[in-house]
Amino acid sequence: MQITTPPIDPALLERENASRRAALAADYAGLGERLARRGVALDRITEQVAAFGVAIPSWGVGTGGTRFARFPGPGEPRNVLDKLRDCGVIQQLTRTTPTVSLHIPWDKAPDYRELRQVAAGYGLAFDAMNSNTFQDQRDQRLSYKFGSLSHVDPAVRAQAVAHNLECIEIGRQLGSTALTVWIADGANFPGQHHLTRAFERYLDSARQIYAALPDDWLMFIEHKLFEPAFYATVINDWGTSYIAATRLGDKARCLVDLGHHAPHTNIEQIVARLIHAGKLAGFHFNDSKYGDDDLDAGSINPYQLFLVFNELVEGALALGTAFRPAYMMDQSHNVTDPIESLMTSAHELQRAYAMALLVDRGALHSAQDGNDAILAGRALKQAFATDVEPILAEARRRQGGAIDPLATYRASRYRERSDAERPRQAGASGSGIV
Repeated sequence: MQITTPPIDPALLERENASRRAALAADYAGLGERLARRGVALDRITEQVAAFGVAIPSWGVGTGGTRFARFPGPGEPRNVLDKLRDCGVIQQLTRTTPTVSLHIPWDKAPDYRELRQVAAGYGLAFDAMNSNTFQDQRDQRLSYKFGSLSHVDPAVRAQAVAHNLECIEIGRQLGSTALTVWIADGANFPGQHHLTRAFERYLDSARQIYAALPDDWLMFIEHKLFEPAFYATVINDWGTSYIAATRLGDKARCLVDLGHHAPHTNIEQIVARLIHAGKLAGFHFNDSKYGDDDLDAGSINPYQLFLVFNELVEGALALGTAFRPAYMMDQSHNVTDPIESLMTSAHELQRAYAMALLVDRGALHSAQDGNDAILAGRALKQAFATDVEPILAEARRRQGGAIDPLATYRASRYRERSDAERPRQAGASGSGIV
């Protein structure tokens, strides 16, 4: 059994916080006075923000790549234990990322009971499991070059189903309660495959996976508009995902990845529709400018992120405790320190949530019912323009995290220490986008 210790020296964390505590107290009190004039109880908002959590993708703590190359970074994790330690850093400093989402077979381990104990030592548990039938593995008998769950060959489909069942079993040992299924199946050329039959084959395979779910598990169906299938992806949009989830049953839900849509898509409306239908699984948070889907959350369009969270707050108010979407980041870090990017993204998600909580719902709904577009827009913009930094910092401080996670992380020199402990891989690999 590997003994886990805090990745960042608690004494350093305390020193860094001590140097910022007085300024935070003043900023927090000032914000409280301003919000009180709007009838907002600051501590209540802070409590809700402190309860927010988003899962870390295990692959996200490694360096990603482009379609053409991958350039290794310093101190990259060599195995799942290294990944958990890096995830432990993020949780220790932000107190926003209490769970890790594993990807199989990348994160296979000889002893999952030990893995669960190591994670617990870092204050971590396990979120949804992720299967991988979008690339061929070294010991794989049949290729997924022309599809997996929708392949024309029943033997390939059976192999892909068996892999997903293996992921469920691993997740059961780790305490996970969900399986995320994303497939790269599709066609690059018109006529390459039968558009309807490919979907029917997918549904037949998905039914076998669904039937194997434990009673308390959910199946998250993830769609993607394109890439790597540039002509016709089998599960290409939220409507196709919804059809599949509806055909499978109550435990199948639709996962929304913010980067998996056509440009200018109204993602918040999709979120509202899925909430209304009871089919929203949750999110893979990231951001996108062109056709990419792996930029840091909130780095391109923070207002859209806020509008998504506005719909999530509306859903929570309407449905209460029954509304429990799963939140996870899904990013590829090619030019930044992955830990810094994930901490920053978690921060941006908390920010969007805090701002959404500050929306004057009474004023917004009244303006909507009165067809007053100006006042409705102002209700949203007033919340979006509010500096919620003191709320985020105070929420972290109260939970034992860092008032300034990035500054504390850099002061710890964790990346430099990891680089000395973890020899770099020579050269660059063509692993592509994760």
